[in-house]
Amino acid sequence: MNKEEQVKMEFRDLFNKMAWLNKTKMEVSLKGYKPSEIHCIESIGRNVDSNVTKLAESLYMTRGAISKITKKLVEKGLIESYQKPDNKKEIYFRLTGQGEVINKIHEDLHKEFQERDKAVFEHVTEEQFDSMLSFMEKYSRHLDAEIKKQGIGIKSE
Repeated sequence: MNKEEQVKMEFRDLFNKMAWLNKTKMEVSLKGYKPSEIHCIESIGRNVDSNVTKLAESLYMTRGAISKITKKLVEKGLIESYQKPDNKKEIYFRLTGQGEVINKIHEDLHKEFQERDKAVFEHVTEEQFDSMLSFMEKYSRHLDAEIKKQGIGIKSE
């Protein structure tokens, strides 16, 4: 296996290990919510004036999928929709009080996982961080270009 394949495999392995390690605690703390719902709540919590298009772009999902998720979240009382006085066409979303509670639980879990992994990151130098971040940014830009070239976007399903 060459180094390129090894790097890709190691990234996939790291992601899968983190997901597996975090899964049980997430499922217990956020019982009754799907990961896609939690990520949607997180995105709405982080971004003012979230709409279907912005959510689809940030979560790498179709607008159709986001519409289904946001409908469920509205029904569960976690988010609410609104319109701006100057734009009656566009529908935006914000967290409700209950949505804020779920978002806080999710944030706290991430802080706990970050604390757990601190032992590794406290030994990484600035130069190592910069090098890793530089590589990930270059790779991400490449993948963005490929997505655009292939016309894979946020179209409806």
